[in-house]
Amino acid sequence: MLHSMTGYGRGRAESGGREFIIEVKAVNHRYNDIFIKLPRELAALEDKIREKAGKNVSRGKTDIYVTYNNHSAASKKVIADENLAGMYIEAIRNISNKFGLENDISVSLISRFPDVLKSEETGDDLDDAWTVLNMALQDAMDSFVAMRAIEGEKLSDDLRGRLKTLDLLIAGISIRAPEIVTAYRQKLTQRIIDLTGQQIADEGRLAMEIAIFADRSSVDEEITRLRSHLIQFSDILGSGGPVGRKLDFLVQELNREINTIASKANDIAITNQTLDFKSELERIREQVQNIE
Repeated sequence: MLHSMTGYGRGRAESGGREFIIEVKAVNHRYNDIFIKLPRELAALEDKIREKAGKNVSRGKTDIYVTYNNHSAASKKVIADENLAGMYIEAIRNISNKFGLENDISVSLISRFPDVLKSEETGDDLDDAWTVLNMALQDAMDSFVAMRAIEGEKLSDDLRGRLKTLDLLIAGISIRAPEIVTAYRQKLTQRIIDLTGQQIADEGRLAMEIAIFADRSSVDEEITRLRSHLIQFSDILGSGGPVGRKLDFLVQELNREINTIASKANDIAITNQTLDFKSELERIREQVQNIE
């Protein structure tokens, strides 16, 4: 199945107080460029994410955004600064002794003083985190690949329609090409008559001139190669997989052959057909840029 390089997917997974939301976005790119943005504490999992994404993407610029919410019981811990608490207690005792006040120090009182109790993030278990992240990533990649496949099918249908147009144009060139020699013979004969005022005496010389012109203006080989390229193009569309580079190469070959025909055929009708061919081929080239 043909895949577009553009696509979007979103996945979510939650387990054990861990929640992951992953978004995957991709646009056209000549190479396979994967960018991953995830929280710093999960940086060690980047290679795993890249490896998994790489199995689903072979071409395009892919951005993967990981949002992580950790509400698990093991994600935080409270630390008591005993040294600081002791300093607060000592200060309170000094005030009590100096001013003769009742010393009503309690744990609840000390715990309310600044920085005595601190909440800190604990190091996450990466294996447990990966288990949940992997589920969200798989969900995101599944929807991402599905969207690219849908877009790829649309591209395939569009390209097949345009290939039919090119085939018709080649057929028109093929029909017109032999008429060029006939028209040249008539034109050359009439020119000689106009210049000499009499019928041509040396038919052999005329035949030689026409043969040279026919050989120089023949586009049979180019037409054969064009048709071969169109067949290859259609076959590749049906083969599936990453075929964008192959199709891009064939577009270049098609363009080269039609340019040769345009330069060889000294005929306005064929010139117009080659211009129509190149115009349609440019639209195909633009579409091929979207294919993985």
